[in-house]
Amino acid sequence: MKQDSQAIQPSGRVYLLLAIVIFGAANAITRKLTELGAQHLIDGRNPISFCNVLFVGNLCALILLGIIYHRQWQIALLKQITRKNWLILSFVAILGTVIVPTLIFTALSLTKVNNVVLIGQIDTPLVLALSIWLLRERVNIWIVTGAVVSFIGVVLTVILQPPESNMVSMGMGMEVGLGELLTLIAAVFKAIANLISKVSLQQIPLGIFSCFRMLLGTVVFFCLAISLYGPEHFMDVTSPFLWRWIFIYSAVIVVAGQWFWFNGLSRSTAGEVSLATAFNPIAGILAAYFLLEEVPTAAQYIGGGVILGGIILNQIGIQRLSKTVSARRLSDKEMSESVGFKGI
Repeated sequence: MKQDSQAIQPSGRVYLLLAIVIFGAANAITRKLTELGAQHLIDGRNPISFCNVLFVGNLCALILLGIIYHRQWQIALLKQITRKNWLILSFVAILGTVIVPTLIFTALSLTKVNNVVLIGQIDTPLVLALSIWLLRERVNIWIVTGAVVSFIGVVLTVILQPPESNMVSMGMGMEVGLGELLTLIAAVFKAIANLISKVSLQQIPLGIFSCFRMLLGTVVFFCLAISLYGPEHFMDVTSPFLWRWIFIYSAVIVVAGQWFWFNGLSRSTAGEVSLATAFNPIAGILAAYFLLEEVPTAAQYIGGGVILGGIILNQIGIQRLSKTVSARRLSDKEMSESVGFKGI
C-alpha cells in the first residue's frame, strides 16, 4: 500500500511546471483584473485599480501566508534574529514588496505585458554579475555567455520598440518607453534585493521571512499612498467586488503557486529547478496571448528569441557545472526569488 501511495504522488517536475504556469501568468492576470474592474465602475472609478490590487492583494496574501506559516512564528525563533537582520529584512521588504511591485504595476499600465515579461528577464544576468563580483560565485563560460546573450536580448527588446507617446530620453539620441524603463528599474531593484537576501538573510525561517516582508510592505505602501494621494485614493477598497477577485487572485498566485513551488523543490534536483525557471518567460508570453490576445511584436520576437538562446546556454552551463563541482544547494528563499515577478 505504501508503494502504491508513493507511485501516485506527482513528481517534482509536475509541481514545478504548475508553479511556473501560475507565476508566468501573474502579469497577464493582473492586467486582466484591471480590465475587469473597468467594466464594473463605481461612480466612474475602477475598483480594481493597480493600487487597490497591490494593497488588498498584499492583505489577502498576508492572511493566507499567516495561516500557512503560523507555526514558525515562535518566540524562540524570533529571538534568534538579530537587530541587524531585522533592519536588513525591513529594507528587503520595502524594496521587494513596495517599490518593485509598484514599478511593475505602473509599467503594466503603460506598456504591453510581453514587454514586462521579457525585459524583466534582465534580473537574471544582473544577479549573476553581482554574485560573481561580490560573492566570487563559481561559474563557467557557458553560464557567462548565456547571461550576456540574455542581456543582449533584453536590450534588443527595448531599443527595437516602435515609438510611443510616453518615450523618455536616455541621452545620445536614445529614447525608451516609460513602461520599459520602469520594468528595467524594477529588475535592478529585484536583483539587489535577491542578492541581499542571499548574503544576509539565509538563517531566517522562510515563514517569518515571507510574512514579515508582506506585513511591512503592506503597511509602508498604505502609508505612502495616503501621504501622496490622500485617504480618498482608497475609497473603493471596501468593495466586495474587489475583495472577491483579489482574494481569488492571492489564493491562486501566492498560495497555490508557492505551495506547488516548494513541493516541487523538495522533490527535484537543482538542475530541474533551474530548467523549470527557464520556462517562466515562455509561460508569461503564452498567458498574455491566451488571456489578453496580445500577439508578440517584431521587437518581442527578436528580443525573446535571443533571450531564449541565452537561457539555453545558461542551462548547458548549469548542467556542466553540476557535473564538475559540488555546487552549493540553494535555499528555499533563493529558489523562490529565482522566479520572476509573482504578482505580489
